[in-house]
Amino acid sequence: MSNSNVHNGETHGSVRSYLIGFALSVILTAASFFIVMGHGVQTSTAVLLIAVLALIQVVVHLVYFLHLNASSEQSWNVMAFGFTVMTAVILIGGSIWIMHNVSMNMMSR
Repeated sequence: MSNSNVHNGETHGSVRSYLIGFALSVILTAASFFIVMGHGVQTSTAVLLIAVLALIQVVVHLVYFLHLNASSEQSWNVMAFGFTVMTAVILIGGSIWIMHNVSMNMMSR
């Protein structure tokens, strides 16, 4: 009971970790905003940069706000998150593949 941020093996963030997560989120959001508003990069490069920044921001949210880490206490949470990501990739990728194939077959007629 010496650490009030640990309950039943689950760690909860400190004010410092929440502030770090918030600052990183603001920086990543501002960077995406300036990429779009600055008009300094080509469209394809801007899309790629924004996608990378979005993935980094997802990781920041998972680590600093949802406290997802690789510890043994979090193994089921990490496994559930991995299954969710895999399912989303299959559904989204499959949908895009189907729509592409339908589009190609409809254009040939």
